[in-house]
Amino acid sequence: MTERSGGCLCGAVRFTLRDAPESFGACHCTICQRISGGVNLSFNVEAAQIEITGLDAVRSYRSSEWAERSFCGTCGANLWYRSVTPSDAPHGYSIAFGALDDKSGMVFAKEICVETKPAAYAFAGTHPRLTSEEAFA
Repeated sequence: MTERSGGCLCGAVRFTLRDAPESFGACHCTICQRISGGVNLSFNVEAAQIEITGLDAVRSYRSSEWAERSFCGTCGANLWYRSVTPSDAPHGYSIAFGALDDKSGMVFAKEICVETKPAAYAFAGTHPRLTSEEAFA
């Protein structure tokens, strides 16, 4: 684990991650497909691991009963996803992989919601490929 930084396209929102994970995954759920334009690449961090500047530019959208997705209100860049379910408190962040300044050393570790993945593409490798039921069990 290492420190990593990132932010939106225009720089209005910036973040620093302490003890950032070294792997990321792909979500193929239909909500992620619409938010990202395809597959959503991300990784999870605890709330205590992230320091955010430019919060006044962050906009959030409640995409389901249990989650919200946040983006920059200036440039529209995808930033993170968070649970809003009280039982999941304190809420961590699922950070958009593309928001990182430096992605070097990160490893593609798993795919989730594979039952809704379009047949038009597939990722190479022998990593786990979990259904929604398996991923959220």
